[in-house]
Amino acid sequence: MSCRFFTAGGVLGVVAVVVTLGLVPADAQTPSTAAKRGVTTPLPRTPWGDPDLQGIWNNGTVTPLERPSELAGKQVFTDEEASAFTKQARERANADRRDGSPRADIDRAYNEFWFDRGTTVDTRRTSLIVDPINGRIPALTPEGQAREAARADRRRRRGPSDSWEDRSLTERCILNHGVPPLPTGYNNNYQILQTPGYVVILYEMLYEPRIIPLDGRRHVGRDIKLWRGDSRGRWDGNTLVVETTNFSDKVMIRGINIDPTEALHITERFTRVNTNTIDYQFTIEDPNTWTRPFTGSVPMTRTDELMYEYACHEGNYGMFGILAGARAEERAADERARKKP
Repeated sequence: MSCRFFTAGGVLGVVAVVVTLGLVPADAQTPSTAAKRGVTTPLPRTPWGDPDLQGIWNNGTVTPLERPSELAGKQVFTDEEASAFTKQARERANADRRDGSPRADIDRAYNEFWFDRGTTVDTRRTSLIVDPINGRIPALTPEGQAREAARADRRRRRGPSDSWEDRSLTERCILNHGVPPLPTGYNNNYQILQTPGYVVILYEMLYEPRIIPLDGRRHVGRDIKLWRGDSRGRWDGNTLVVETTNFSDKVMIRGINIDPTEALHITERFTRVNTNTIDYQFTIEDPNTWTRPFTGSVPMTRTDELMYEYACHEGNYGMFGILAGARAEERAADERARKKP
């Protein structure tokens, strides 16, 4: 994997201190006197008084990002409906199925053992999008439609593997779970670490740390663009609010198939509602792309699972194979064309 070096004084030290602090179980810092008096135990706080979000959290869920058309007008499942929807969703996604063409089997890639999509419809909502009320991503602006049409035209004029740049950022070991970190098929764990003045979110997928200052500093200059944007955090009561700007124009928001513009602004809110749950909400704004902002909510559940390094580049023969295979197909096509009378 590539390494990222920070020149800002103290950030490397912050990571070291944070890792040490992250080893302290959050529950060990929870006041117990109130509970002994029969009063609800306050949520844990760090030794310096901030709400304690530390731990490893998983946001896997079978709840779709957008509300399916057949559920239009229905915001929440009943328990029975949630159970049935979960069963159907897991059956559709099961990678061990052997129905369909040989190509369909190949496209399923891994065995079901490797997937961790979540097992329930958390909160009984029919979509992760909670605003607009229809549970759908808003319509594109005319400018957004024009950019999307231009991007589709570029893709039509190129092969899927003309260059490594035609492959996804995930295949290139650059980015998988960005901002917001939406759930995918696996590696949906995040470790949150805290120290005075910083929150660090370690992404399981590609094993990248996201370092969020809390000291009120300004965002970096407009000419500096980053894969996960430039994040600045603050506390609003018990909620960590993170504002992120300065996204690279090469980044596509996972699950939201559109290129952002420099106006993209994402606000995240992390609220620990009990020992095992963080209520995570995100609001995406880009007036050059969508006709209105939209908000999603993804519960994060505490897990005792360990996080291991995701060394994406080590032994990664996939990109070489994809590009070499594409060149071999082109040579074979040229050879067939030359043999035609």
